[in-house]
Amino acid sequence: MRKTWIITGVSAIALLSGCAGTNEPTSLYEKSGTTINVRSRNDLYNAHGVRNGLDSRLTNFGYVRHQTSPIPGDTTQYATMPVLNRENVADLISKLCTQLPNVYDVGTLVTDDTVFVVYKTDSTNRFETADQVKKTAISVVPRYYHVYVSDNPRMFQDIERFGRLDANSQNVDQVLQQTINEMLKSPQGKKISSGENENGVQREEMNMMK
Repeated sequence: MRKTWIITGVSAIALLSGCAGTNEPTSLYEKSGTTINVRSRNDLYNAHGVRNGLDSRLTNFGYVRHQTSPIPGDTTQYATMPVLNRENVADLISKLCTQLPNVYDVGTLVTDDTVFVVYKTDSTNRFETADQVKKTAISVVPRYYHVYVSDNPRMFQDIERFGRLDANSQNVDQVLQQTINEMLKSPQGKKISSGENENGVQREEMNMMK
């Protein structure tokens, strides 16, 4: 598992690419080999289309340091800021989860603050498998994300039909909440921390929902 987490950390950094308004549009609902709904693209790992392992420079560590302006009240302005490519994140989460024991089919939906993971498993310990799937997803996305998982195969269709929606779609919050309620009928694993529930929702957020 140590090797998996290392790969996860490096890949998550690589996912922060491009800037708002300049991301190349991707085509959903394409099938290639074992990947469904994600176009096969190499730019997840590097910008020049060089396959991993063929260029030794790709094995280097990455280090970047930024400092704020020493002038009071002055803020650093960046021409571009990285944004999360949600389809690539969903692709990575699904790939990593299929490497888990007893998990052999995974579908992932990533919204602006929530991850939905549906999977098929032949595990006899649903709770433990749910915990592993959830932790894998959490390790990829920014910390403010909430993650919901389900081993109910019927949920595949539910999250797939949201693939073309966005945060501005009509009634999207209500629809996603209904999906959350259905996914909560499946095991969610352990609490993330003493201040967060099983899905990464903080105590303050839970109080606001009541």
